[in-house]
Amino acid sequence: MKTVNIQEAKTHLSRLIEEVTRGEEVVIAKAGKPMVRLVPVGSLSGPRPLGLLAGQVRETEGWWAPDPELEALFYGEDEGDAASGGAAGRGPKAT
Repeated sequence: MKTVNIQEAKTHLSRLIEEVTRGEEVVIAKAGKPMVRLVPVGSLSGPRPLGLLAGQVRETEGWWAPDPELEALFYGEDEGDAASGGAAGRGPKAT
């Protein structure tokens, strides 16, 4: 592992990036205290496992039910829609 100070990292950033892409670990320090580690973006990619939140998220009853107030904001509210409590017809109004 290579440790460099901030000034050296600013001066030699291109060289440090090349070293990291070849697999070397580079840590940038401030006043001798490690602050950040440079890592290649490719090392973070790959397939993500499915189901990481399984059992941790709950849908309450009515979660997927339409919200008349929200629909009115998107589609407008016609006189006939006000009585039915929703935005029937969905989409642009015909002229």
